[in-house]
Amino acid sequence: MSLLDNAKTLRRNLTDAEQKLWYHLRAHRFMGRKFKRQKPLGRYVVDFICLEEKSVIELDGGQHSENLEYDHERDSWLRSQGYTVLRFWNNELMNETESVLERIRLALSNEAISSETLSPGPSPVNGRGEEV
Repeated sequence: MSLLDNAKTLRRNLTDAEQKLWYHLRAHRFMGRKFKRQKPLGRYVVDFICLEEKSVIELDGGQHSENLEYDHERDSWLRSQGYTVLRFWNNELMNETESVLERIRLALSNEAISSETLSPGPSPVNGRGEEV
């Protein structure tokens, strides 16, 4: 399957968390920024991207439990291309939506960016953001 076909499949099959975040990001509603979803970039497909800000937002769940090395490699490549990578867990977005949106706002406005804002540690729920 080509990268573009993979991106199209991912767009059609958004998780509940991705749908919820897309509701807030689409149509310039989030701080007037234009986001795209499931966008091919290099040899990867990113969940959400704001090209004008060079920001990528990733939502992780159980599908990433075996891919920690892949996530690290992908994040490193994106950062080497000048992108800011914000990574959140599915359950974090579903349960703490306003907190996640505020961290995204801070990162996009370049206010108080810390490593915690950009890459929060593992979710307390089984380490990868999925309820057990």
